[in-house]
Order: sequence, then structure tokens, then C-alpha cells
Amino acid sequence: MNTPRNITIHQPSRLEVGANTVTQVGDWVGNKRALVITTSPVANHVSRLGLKGPFTTFEDTPPEPNELALRTILDLAESIKPEVIIGLGGGSVMDLAKLAAVLWNKNQTLEEVVGLNKVHQKLSTLIQIPTTAGTGSESGIRALVTNSQTSAKMAVESEHMRADIAILDPTLTYSVPSTVTAATGVDAMAHCVEAFTNIRAHNMIDDYARMGMKLIGQYLKRAVANGEDTEAREGMMLASYYGGICLGPVNTAAGHALAYPLSTQLHLPHGLANAIIFPHVLAFNADAKPEKTAEILAALGLPQSHDPSNVLQAAYAFCIDLGIEMKISKHGANTEVLLQYAEEAYNIKRLMNNNPKEMSIKDILAIYKAAF
Repeated sequence: MNTPRNITIHQPSRLEVGANTVTQVGDWVGNKRALVITTSPVANHVSRLGLKGPFTTFEDTPPEPNELALRTILDLAESIKPEVIIGLGGGSVMDLAKLAAVLWNKNQTLEEVVGLNKVHQKLSTLIQIPTTAGTGSESGIRALVTNSQTSAKMAVESEHMRADIAILDPTLTYSVPSTVTAATGVDAMAHCVEAFTNIRAHNMIDDYARMGMKLIGQYLKRAVANGEDTEAREGMMLASYYGGICLGPVNTAAGHALAYPLSTQLHLPHGLANAIIFPHVLAFNADAKPEKTAEILAALGLPQSHDPSNVLQAAYAFCIDLGIEMKISKHGANTEVLLQYAEEAYNIKRLMNNNPKEMSIKDILAIYKAAF
């Protein structure tokens, strides 16, 4: 049992799960003014929403959201005063949709709301529609934005950013490439695992993590092998959602801290960065959380072991079998910058302090070298 403590879990007011549920959005929105925040690769799905009233679509969301993109969206939203904001896309889209829904009147700036519970009010109804299965952003109340000058992550958390409606429609993920499906799936796994092994772990959140890990072990390979396997795609969307719940009262730990420099410096997608780091941090923490590590491996259908080298070998092979390129040297990194990455990761204390085992800069550098 984990040490008892008080927690609060925020979830969407309404959750719709199933194939083609996205087509109901127009009925819920009615004739209200809407702003749809999305990205060009999935903008074709806007037509499936069935919007009946006036709406504006923003498609220029960057892979890693920054304050410049948010500023552009807020200017657009201020001009149209949307009654409804719809986030249709991955975690970047949904995080920007959360912030737009509470900031577009510009009574507060982004800098004023960074932190916990600093947002004054929600300005628009918020509908979140993920088109990938990885971040679980639709389930929670936290948004991350990268500072374009410093590459630092700015985290905003507020109950006012809770989705009024979240839709998990597996048909929206049919077209996601297998490599992206694999990486985002491992990212969802990392959310569950890092919360599960966290020093702030909670018994209730542990059970959400277990459900997510079991679904990933059951369905991720199937979703990678056949993008239109509706059962597998829905299973992965549920796993991602459960991982998102884990982020709220517990959050991630060293794995995500080590992944962030790969996103900010190498510009790797968030899911891929976390997939690359996942086996290494799982192995590093194995002797600190041996029983839970065994559960994690069992959920993935891997041989159970408490030995870090065996854990690394098994988890690394799992990712390789999914088709993920696990060497950061193949993604543009060079050995000269690894120490810089290690120092950056080490200083993300809001996550590093959650890790079940203390990790020094030397430890982090060793992981980056092993991943090189």
C-alpha cells in the first residue's frame, strides 16, 4: 500500500467513447460560435464534427506548443469571441485549447497563470477530441507551453481548464502512421508507469495505471500492425485517457524530465522522446520498485525481473519490435551536447523530485550515452 494522502481527481464533465461519436459534436454545439484548434494533418476531420453554426478553424499548431502560437490563437479568439472552443488533435492542440478557453479575453496573461490554480475563470465551453492515443491531455486540467526563448516548459494547472466534453473516437486515429502509433503508445505507457512508481503514488491512481498498462500490453502491437483495428484503437485511446488521469494528482517523474530536452533541443515529438527514454529509466528505477517493475513487465507480456540489465533489455526490445528508432544519434544528437541535455533534465525539479530513486547529473548523462 502507498502512504495515504488526500488527492483530487478532475475528469471531463462528459466523456463519449466509441466509433463515430465525433459526429455528435454539431448537435451539442448547436448554433453557437465555435473556434476549432487543430493541425493540418487532421484538419480534414473538422467536417466530421457536423458544426451547424459559425465556426473558425486554426490549423497552424506547432508540434511543441509555445507562447507565440498561443498568442496567435488568443488574438484570433479575441476577434471572434467563441462560445465553444474545440481541441481536435494531439496533446499540443488540446493544451492550447485549454489555455485559449480561459485566456482569450486577455484579462490574464500566460505568465500570470503559470502554476497551480491561478486562472480566474473559463470563458468558453471546452470540447476535447484527441486524434492520437498518447498524451491523455483530454482527461486533465494541466497545459504545458514551451518558452520559445529559453526552451523551458511552463505548466498551467486549473480546474477551469477541465473539458466539458471529451470524445474518444477510435476512427480518428485510423490514419495515424504506425511509427507515431508506436511512440505515442509508449508515451501513454510512460504516463502510467511513472505515476505507478512515483514517490507520490496513490492506491487509486495505481489502479488507473494498471488498467492503462494492461490495455497497452494487449492492444498496442495490434494497433501498430493494423491501423484500422477498431478494438485495438479504442483500447489504446482508453489507455491514453487513464494515463492522463495519472498525471493529475501524481504526475510523471524522471522519464519525462529526461525526454524534455530531446523535444526542446532536437525537436523530437513528445511521444517519440518519451519512448526513447522509457526503457532506460524503467531499468534505472527497477531496484527501487522491484514489485511494481515486475507488474509493469507482466502487463507488457515481458519476462519479469528485478535486475536492471534484464529490465532494460526486455523493455528496449519491446520498443524496437514496435518499429521505434531508439538511438538519439539517429535523430540528430551528437555527444558534445549530451551533458547540456543532462543538466537541463536535472533541473526540472518538479518531475525529478518525484522519482523513486535519486538521479544525479552523472546518472542522467549515462542514460543519454546508453540511448545514443
